[in-house]
Amino acid sequence: MDSYIDIQLKPDAEMPINRLLNALYTKFHKALCDLKSEQLGISFPNYNILLGNKMRIHGSSGDLTALQQLNWISGLVGYCEIGQILNVPLDCQYRTVSRKQTTMSQAKLNRLLKRGSITEQEVKQYRAKMFTKGLDNPYLELVSGSSGHKHRRYIEFGDLQAQPVAGNFDQFGLSKTATVPWFD
Repeated sequence: MDSYIDIQLKPDAEMPINRLLNALYTKFHKALCDLKSEQLGISFPNYNILLGNKMRIHGSSGDLTALQQLNWISGLVGYCEIGQILNVPLDCQYRTVSRKQTTMSQAKLNRLLKRGSITEQEVKQYRAKMFTKGLDNPYLELVSGSSGHKHRRYIEFGDLQAQPVAGNFDQFGLSKTATVPWFD
């Protein structure tokens, strides 16, 4: 993972930053599925409380070139400033960027109800506990290509590390173990 591409988002009144980032990330996910890639990772270098206005894609120069050849950004190109493939700086740190999931959700409650393994009183307790244990991580709201349902993908940033950890990334560019370079 020696190279990267920065994509600077250029929101406007028609396409606010959160909607633009959601749309771009959805297209990135589709491109990773098309490539069947496990070697491209993602980060959000302007992350503070929100994910920010820049998406950074990490990988080898060859993998990034293959991604760019897909023309995966297509209709969003007017809302994005796409950087060149650059080398990762030598003096950077590393961190994991992964998915954070709650242990309690409406979907899980629906499954419990369907199976009949929860009583009406337990439903009330579950809902109360679910709302108190909500996640406050930044998230992306994705729309399923097959069902059209929206779901949130909460993002968790690991601690900064001095050395990289190799590994595979999922088809969202995330990994609980593999790190991406982290720099300004």
